[in-house]
Amino acid sequence: MKEQTLQLVKEQKELLAEIGDYLRRLRQHQELSLEDVATITLIPVRTLSAIEDGDLNRLPEPVYIQGFIKRYADAIGVDGTEFANAFPTGIHPKPSKPSWRGTIEAQLRPFHLYLLYTLLVLGAISGLSYMMNRSTGQLPRYASNAQLSAGQPNSQPLGEFYGPPAPSQSPSPSSRAVKTAIASPTSDKPVRVSLTVKGQQSWLRIVVDGKTEFEGMLSQGAQRSWAAEEQLTVRAGDAGAVEVSYNESQPKPLGQPGDVQEKTFGKTSQASLNPADGSANETAISQVF
Repeated sequence: MKEQTLQLVKEQKELLAEIGDYLRRLRQHQELSLEDVATITLIPVRTLSAIEDGDLNRLPEPVYIQGFIKRYADAIGVDGTEFANAFPTGIHPKPSKPSWRGTIEAQLRPFHLYLLYTLLVLGAISGLSYMMNRSTGQLPRYASNAQLSAGQPNSQPLGEFYGPPAPSQSPSPSSRAVKTAIASPTSDKPVRVSLTVKGQQSWLRIVVDGKTEFEGMLSQGAQRSWAAEEQLTVRAGDAGAVEVSYNESQPKPLGQPGDVQEKTFGKTSQASLNPADGSANETAISQVF
């Protein structure tokens, strides 16, 4: 198992370096800066730079890297899905050799064509709105909403980008029982942490006394609780979407929107409770990419 993990990491480094260099050359060919791509994709410049440099140490989990690659490639006019699938996450089977490994010129689509297409769409929507206003006299509000939705950039958080949510399914009684058992901590344990997902969704990993109790995606509105004897660590892919309460203190965001954040809560924090706001003294380890 260890050899397989090392082999996967080696393969990820090699492919990320190849993909990153390819995307950099495509971007430079179109005379786009990293700031231009960051504006289009809403991905931080430091993350785009890490992808181009093939630096895994400056990037989050592989599933997030795959999402960043897709968004980056789509923004500069190539098939983002094909590029993303070329990067292994260890979850899916190894993909076949991608077709983009050819000449850059064969993949380029001039960026001004996308701008022209956007202008044409906006013009069509504006014309349609004008005709509807003249014919009914009662639709300016709806037409305005249509123009606004077409003109605004995609401002959804990074956590939502990484693939559509799985279709909702009614959990079986056994799965509900398991979730209830995990989410209901023993009240006499000294470290108790509750969290609520305020954003649309976020990836989370919960480590209780050195053992991983949960790892996966939670949707907006999800509420979970855990308890530990010594310490409890919370790691979130979108820290701004998660509010955390330590030992029934006032909930507060784990970090900034779009950041990967990790915080560790220990039982020694009970002696440092702040009476002004009821928040505990947290031992925090932050990792922001």
